[in-house]
Amino acid sequence: MVAIYGHPSTGGLGVLGEQGPEAAVERLRSIAEGYGADGSAVLPTFEIIATVASASAGADGDYSSMTDRDVIRPWIETAAANGVYVVLDLQPGRSDFLTQAKYYEEFLRLPHVGLALDPEWRLKPDQVHLEQIGTVDAAEINRVVDWLAGIVREGALPQKLLIVHQFRLAMITNREQIETPPELAVLIHMDGQGSLTAKYNTWNTLTGLPDADRFHWGWKNFYDEDSPMAAPDQVLALSPQIVFVSFQ
Repeated sequence: MVAIYGHPSTGGLGVLGEQGPEAAVERLRSIAEGYGADGSAVLPTFEIIATVASASAGADGDYSSMTDRDVIRPWIETAAANGVYVVLDLQPGRSDFLTQAKYYEEFLRLPHVGLALDPEWRLKPDQVHLEQIGTVDAAEINRVVDWLAGIVREGALPQKLLIVHQFRLAMITNREQIETPPELAVLIHMDGQGSLTAKYNTWNTLTGLPDADRFHWGWKNFYDEDSPMAAPDQVLALSPQIVFVSFQ
């Protein structure tokens, strides 16, 4: 899976928002070139930030802004018409992942829509963004796992992707306790940025834990922050095998 990441309303949060849905499909095809070199089929993907971490508390006090479903809907529909998968990304602030996921339930009941949880933006009640890096426990992730797996069973849907972002060990506590039911493909996405040496070190740390073989694995490329950005052959050479790579 090769994804472009961002918010539909702005290019400031990633390349996805630098153009509309139809143009994004074309851009994806260009970006994906090289990722089928090992003979793998490539599934183009939109990773859409559905809830955005906010510097202010907002009316509900959760430091997270929920994107209206009608803003996301054209992207969901364009993806369906063009064989593109969609991942809805949650940055919940002081809210919790399940509460926010339920707001997008109509989309998650579609066969081509999965979910991503970003612990970096999961705050404790006394925290604010950019002063602390957020964290989430496996117990909260498992509440999402159970709910999302139930949707797959109820709708007789194909296995659905569930991503959990991570670039520090402390971002996920009790990671080995995350449930991985057959209804879901649970993937840890190494979304650190910087030099290739630093990213490889992070990768080796995260994948070196005893529970690493329980998960699928993903890698994130940053156009502006990585120096240099990993080439397709470098990403495909990683072990464990990469099944998801995104671009921001």
